[in-house]
Order: sequence, then C-alpha cells, then structure tokens
Amino acid sequence: MMESRNEAQHSVECDLCQQPVSFFCRRCGVNLCDTCIAIHLRVKSKNGHDIVDYTSKDDDDTCHCDSHPQNDCSAYCKTCDAPICILCVSIKHKSHEMSELSDKIEELLKVIAKENDRLQSSKNEVEKILDHTTKLLSSISSIYKQRKDEVTARGEEWHKQIEETVKKLHQELDDMQKEHEAVLQKQKKEFEELIGKMDEMNGKTVKLQKSKNVKEMQTFVPVIQNRKNLNEVSQYSFPTFYECKIDPTYLQTYFGYVEKMQVKKTLLLENEFKERELSGRRMLEVPTVTSVIDTGFPAEEEYKNRLYDMAITHDNKVWMGGAGTELKLFDLQGHLHHTVSIPTTGMYFCIYKKQVVYSDQPKKAVRMISDTDTVVTMFTTGDWMPRGVTSTASGDLLVCLRKDDQSKVVRYSSTGTVLQEIQYNSQCQPLYKSAYYITENVNGDIIVTDWDKKTVIAVDRLGIFRYSYSGVTFSTVTTDPVGHVIVTDLRGNKIHMLDRDGRFLRYIIPEGGIKYPRSVCILGDGEMMVGECMTGIAKRIKYIEE
Repeated sequence: MMESRNEAQHSVECDLCQQPVSFFCRRCGVNLCDTCIAIHLRVKSKNGHDIVDYTSKDDDDTCHCDSHPQNDCSAYCKTCDAPICILCVSIKHKSHEMSELSDKIEELLKVIAKENDRLQSSKNEVEKILDHTTKLLSSISSIYKQRKDEVTARGEEWHKQIEETVKKLHQELDDMQKEHEAVLQKQKKEFEELIGKMDEMNGKTVKLQKSKNVKEMQTFVPVIQNRKNLNEVSQYSFPTFYECKIDPTYLQTYFGYVEKMQVKKTLLLENEFKERELSGRRMLEVPTVTSVIDTGFPAEEEYKNRLYDMAITHDNKVWMGGAGTELKLFDLQGHLHHTVSIPTTGMYFCIYKKQVVYSDQPKKAVRMISDTDTVVTMFTTGDWMPRGVTSTASGDLLVCLRKDDQSKVVRYSSTGTVLQEIQYNSQCQPLYKSAYYITENVNGDIIVTDWDKKTVIAVDRLGIFRYSYSGVTFSTVTTDPVGHVIVTDLRGNKIHMLDRDGRFLRYIIPEGGIKYPRSVCILGDGEMMVGECMTGIAKRIKYIEE
C-alpha cells in the first residue's frame, strides 16, 4: 500500500519547480517539493500557510473561518447559521446568538447518522433487487433457449395438425368425388334412357302421321301425354375451398409476443373454431343457475369458511377443496365420484398434466396426487410459503410465494427448477403486496389477485406490468377460451368480467344471486362453476347463450 501511495505521489509534480511532490500547503492549495518549502513560506499570504505531508493533504478535519482563513473556527453563530473564529465572536458577530461548535457538530452528526441509516436500509433493498437481477441475467440465456425450443415444438405440433387436417380433407374430397361420380353416372344413365324414350315417341309419331289407324292413335295419345317434359334438373356443384385469414396474434398467443405480421393459413385449428364460436355468441342479460352442488365441507372455526378452491378436469368433472383435509371430485350433476385425503386444507390447487397439484403451506412444498392417491412432493419452496398455483400452456407451474411482507410469482419446471421470478416493476417497486391466486390467460398474461391491495395485477409472460384492476375483495381469478378475465368478489357478491386488457365488461350475477363467491372455474360452452365460500354450495352458471 505504501509503495503504491509513493508511486502516486511521485507522479505529481511540485507547482514551483516540477520536481516530485513531497508536501502540500492547505491554505494556498499548492504542491511543494523539499526545496521549495522555504521559498513558499517567504511568500506573504493573508490566510497564512499550513504545510503538511502530501499524503495527508486530504486529512484536514479542521474548519477554517471564512472571514479569517488563518484562524480555526471555535464557535457557531446561530443567527448567521455559520461557524466562526474567536475574532468573529468579539467583532462581527458580537450581538448574535452563539453556541458551542461541538454542539453543532453533534447535531449535524445525528442528522448524518440518521440519513446514513436510511440509505443503508435502502441499500439492503437495492442489494435484493441486484441479486434478483443477477439471477435473471444468469438464467436469461437458458430461459430464452427453452422458449425457442417451445416455439419450435409448438410449430412442429401445428405442422403435424395441419398435415393431419389436410390428409383428412383429402380423404373427404376423395369420398365426395366417389359420391359425386356415382350420382352423375346414375343421372347420365337416366338421361340416356329418357332420350331413348323420346326418340321412340318421335318414331311412333312419324309413323302415325302416315297412318289412318284411329284406334292405334287413340291408344298412343295417353302414352305420349304421360311422358312429361323435363321441368327440373338437379344441379351439382363442385366443393369450394375457402381460404381463411387468421389473426396473427392467434399464432403468437401461446408465447405472448405482439409483433405484427400478415399470416394466411388455409386450415382452422380446433381452438380457432372454439374461439370464434364463443366470441360470436351473446352474453345472457341475466345468467341462469343450471345446477347446484352441496359440497358438504365443514365450516372452519374462526371465519366459518367452507369452500375454498376448485379446478376443472379434462373429462369435465370438478375437484373441490375446502375446510378440512379432503379434496372431492364431483361431476356437473353433483354426484360425488372420488375423495382424496391430503395433509392440509384444499385452499390452493390446480390440474397439471391431468393430476391434482396443490400448495402445502406448512411444509412449504408443492405436491401432486398420483393415480393411486399417494401424495408426492414435486419440489419445495425454501423459506417462501406457497399459495396459489396454476399450470401453464408451456407445461410449467406458476406459484404465488410469500415471505414476511414480500410476495412474488415464480415459474417452476416440473422438477422444481426456477425458470422465472416476478417480483418488481420497471421502477424496482414491488408488484405484489400479498399475492394469493393466479392464472395464465390465452395470450400468456400472468394474472394474480392481491388480497391486501384488493387488486387484480397482470404482467405479460416476461414479467412486465400490463394492467391492474381494483375493487375486488378476497378474490380468485380464471380466464375463458376467448381471454375474458373472470374475477370473484366475495364481499361484493358478484363476478367481475374483464377483457384481456383488463377493461371492465360487466358483472355476472345469476338469477337468485350468489353469496360470498370465492372459487371459480370455466366449464366450457358458456358456463362457469362458482363456489360460495360460506355456504359450501357450488353453482353451475350459464352466462353465454346457446
């Protein structure tokens, strides 16, 4: 350290002779070598001189008087709010209010210490954000590679579906061709026979025109009269192929991209049919309750809650969870098909690859129920407590996590690898205060209900803030095939419907009303299932007309 300091010192020259510097005059701000000290001290200065070793030039902790620079400050003038020397006390500031310089120093140090504590506290938060950013940077390459692989896989799947559909259409056209050929062959034969009969009638007519046989003529008249003219001929047209233009955002919905491009596609996939069919139908002015299921969950002691969450299966049955340690599987007519015991309440769960996956808060783990009803731990969440969980179109799991006063959303692979963390907005402020329930929309948006904020918060699949919607209490959230966002409002006794950009569309309140709605899932065909938290009743609600 001493060698480096000496090297730095020798790189600075004396201001008087350009020799290596050794000393410094604090009062004049002049660099000096050994030889020039005496010369400099002979120069008169109203401030005097203060020669120190060059390495100590910045160590001056004394305060010099502005009016008398040759003097150190020894008092503080409260009237002028300035440190002063002994001469100032007796002359310029004689009648002013004074204090000890040490008192002012103590006061300023308290302010500095307080502000430093504030900065250090802020530093801790910045370090957390830095750590989060560093983790993102370290994983960004693998995440984007995985997304590219997903794009490729989805593209291959689309190509496969297109090829299968084209093959199916070719087969249909082959069958239509055979049918068409058979019809035309039959028609051709009938017309040939008809023309033969017409020629026969014409020959008979020519013969009778040369005859005087009245009886034969009388016999022929009803025969030729019964031969009717060809009044109607069936028209057969060839099948027409209609080329459909597909909204380019449809192809990109899976990954949430927004780049505009023109895409023409000759075949419509199943989801496109479903989306167009649903979006073209009208909302019922007054939704109707088509069936009611009494789930039979007991009332929880403190708040008397019964029904917490629900999830729809691939074969259109509904798993329901509530107070107690059971999950129940009902069909849409209300028949109980199966019951599974779990070691915690069924408050947060979803369907993942046809299996029930739930958050085990006491164990801080995400667990799966196997085909044999065995509970299997998929992965643990460290110090963070898991809440809402949902599966994604990419085959990942999104989990709401909470620790102390912090909340975040983490994307996990099926093996528990952290693929993404969502916690802060672009201003490095926390996105969530208390994240509870979560879902993924068809455009890739990640939508969370924040119970403390009484708000629905949406980010895109990259974690960038999209929108928020406030005014809902103790809510859960889901989406329908068109991208409508469906939010329960427990205290408002209604369902809020938003469009995919978070704009309010309407309330859904069925005939007869709903009480304390908490859980919700979309059944398809314009229906939803809504669970009443306090009654334990699940209502099947029709909200879109046939």
